[in-house]
Amino acid sequence: MAALLAAVQLTVFAASSLGNAFQELGALFEKEHPGVTVAFNFAGSQELRTQVERGARADVFASADERQLRMLAGEGLSESPAIFARNQPVLVVPRGNPAGVHGLLDLPRARRIVVGAASVPIGAYAEQVLDAASARYGRQFRRAVEARIASRELNVRQVLAKVSLGEADAGIVYRTDALGARPAVEMLPLPAELTPLAEYPVAALREAPQPELARAFVRLLLSEAGRAILARYGFQ
Repeated sequence: MAALLAAVQLTVFAASSLGNAFQELGALFEKEHPGVTVAFNFAGSQELRTQVERGARADVFASADERQLRMLAGEGLSESPAIFARNQPVLVVPRGNPAGVHGLLDLPRARRIVVGAASVPIGAYAEQVLDAASARYGRQFRRAVEARIASRELNVRQVLAKVSLGEADAGIVYRTDALGARPAVEMLPLPAELTPLAEYPVAALREAPQPELARAFVRLLLSEAGRAILARYGFQ
């Protein structure tokens, strides 16, 4: 019986920005469910959604935006999603801030800016920030910022890595990622009135190999203990 329990694996697909918090949540889940191993697949939410659509075997999907899970639910591939955490897009600059970027209005002075691709949640949030900034500061401001964008990455960790390594003067990432990367990066808030709140939904997948464990993991995320862990990593 023990050997059978040891072979049980719960597979969780999760947005890259959830990596550190979910490792701790996975350890707690394993402690509460002896014989179960939690295996994570961290990547961009849109990439994970595509993998599920193509038949990848997974039990749970936690996304960095509602669109990806809404699409899966509409295709009958997931149960109804629930919001379990919130996050904030912020600016990050390398330690020492060599380009002298101190806020959104300073972005045109950066030589190289890195953001997420538009299909990636953090990239879509960055587009919303630029849309709002364009409406407030004018189209010329947006054109000046876009002229400095050197690359559009497939997940938030790639954006963060380029800024941390000094390969970019600034980038837009989630607050939780910025907090976890200090002191390699410095975090700068974006204007609250121009910045969307990132909402993270989770759902058990319809073809989950371990459906009961999948629902139990979702319950953990929504529980007081789960939210306390998420809060320690900067999630709201």
